[in-house]
Amino acid sequence: MIATRENAREPLNFLDKVFKYSERGSNIKTEIIGGVTTFLTMAYIVLVNPAILSDAGMDKSALITVTILATAIGTLIFAFMANAPFALAPGMGLNAFFTYSLVIGEGISWQQALGVVFISGCIFLTLALTGLRKTIANAIPKQLSLASAAGIGLFLSFVGLKGMGVVVANSDTLVSLADFTPTVVISLFGLLLMAILEYKKIKGGILISVAIMTVVSIIFGFVQLPSSIISAPPSIAPVAFKLDILGALRFSLIGPIFSFMFIDMFDSLAFLISCCKQMGLEDEKGEIKGLGRMLYADVASTLIGSLLGTSTVTTFGESAAGIAVGARTGLASVVTALLFLVTLIFTPLLSIVPSYAASPALVMVGIFMFTSIKKVDFHDIKIAVPAFITILLMPLTYSISIGLCFGFISYIVMHIVAKETDKINIALWIIGVLSVINLILS
Repeated sequence: MIATRENAREPLNFLDKVFKYSERGSNIKTEIIGGVTTFLTMAYIVLVNPAILSDAGMDKSALITVTILATAIGTLIFAFMANAPFALAPGMGLNAFFTYSLVIGEGISWQQALGVVFISGCIFLTLALTGLRKTIANAIPKQLSLASAAGIGLFLSFVGLKGMGVVVANSDTLVSLADFTPTVVISLFGLLLMAILEYKKIKGGILISVAIMTVVSIIFGFVQLPSSIISAPPSIAPVAFKLDILGALRFSLIGPIFSFMFIDMFDSLAFLISCCKQMGLEDEKGEIKGLGRMLYADVASTLIGSLLGTSTVTTFGESAAGIAVGARTGLASVVTALLFLVTLIFTPLLSIVPSYAASPALVMVGIFMFTSIKKVDFHDIKIAVPAFITILLMPLTYSISIGLCFGFISYIVMHIVAKETDKINIALWIIGVLSVINLILS
C-alpha cells in the first residue's frame, strides 16, 4: 500500500516540479477548474472566428480546424514557456480588422492579409528582442489606448448587428433597422439570453446561447442537422501556409502592419500586467516576473497562427475567469488547450451554426471592450477630442486602422495647440507621420 501511494505521488510531484503550483499556493484540482472555466468562457471563438474570417473569402470549414489548432498550440506554448494560466486564440477585433479593414477595406487578398499578420509579428518580436518594446509602449498615450479599445468594441458590435440582420444598408441614411424576420428574432433572443446569463455570472453563457439559437433554428427548419456528430476535422489545406509575405511588403500596408502590432502588443501588455499583479507575480521592484517570456509566447503564437491561416493570435481576456477561480500556473492552460483539441472531432456540429447565431457574440464582446471608455478623461479637451474621434471613426469608416490614425494625429495636433509638445516623444512623432502617410495612401 505504501509503495502504491508513493507511485501515485510521483506524477503529482513531477507536475509540481514543472508548474510549481504548490509554490504559488494552488493545487491540481484548482488548476483543472481554472482551465475548464477559461475554456467555457472563450470556447465561442471556435464559432465566431471562422464566421468573421470567412467573410474575407477563406474556407469556413478549414478555419474551424485552424482556429482550434492555433488556440491549442498558442495556449500550450504559453503554458510551458511562461508557466502562467493564460489562454491564447485569434483575437477579437484583430480578426475583424483582418477581414473588414484589410481584405474588404483595402481590397487586398486574404493571403496578403496573412502576410501582414506575419510581418507585424516579426516586428513585434524584433522590438521585444532589442528592448525597444518598452520604448514604444511608453510612447503611446494610455488614454488613447483606452479609447481604441472602446472604439474596437463599438466596431465589433456594429459588425455583430449587421451579421444578426438587425441593421441593413440604406441609400438615404446609410444604415437602418431591418425587418423582423424569424432569424432576426432568434438572433435578438440569443443576444438577450447572453446578457442574462452574463448577469447571472454563468460560465460559458455565450457558448450556451449560441447552442440554443442553433437548436431553435434546427427545430424551425432554418438549419439542417449534420450527417454525423463526430468525424475527422476538416483539412486545413485550403488556408494553411497560403500567406503572401512578399505581397504584403508594400508601402501602403505600413499602417495596417503597425496597427496589428499596436493592438496586439498593448492589449497583451495591459492585460498581462493587470492579471499578474492580481496573482502576486511581482518582484521587489514591482516588475512582473517572466513578462518577457509571456510576450515571446504571445508573438510566437501570432507567427504560428499566420502560417496556419488565421489572424493574430493573442492572449485572451477570458483567461481572467480562470484566474478568478484560483488558477495560478501553466497547468490550467494545458487543461484549456486539451479541451480545445477535444472539440476537433465535433466539427460537424460546429459547422452548422448559422452566422446570425454567432454574431450576437460580437455584440457581447463589443460591450466588454467598450467598458474601457469609463477610464478616458473626457474632462480634458486635449484627450476628449482624439479619444472621441478614434472611437467614432472606427465603426463609421468600417476601419480600425483609420480610427487609430485620426486618433494619433488629433492627439498630436491638440497638444501642439496647447503648447505641450513635451508630452509628445520621438516615437509618437514617428507614429504620427506614419498615420498621415497611411491616410494619404488610403
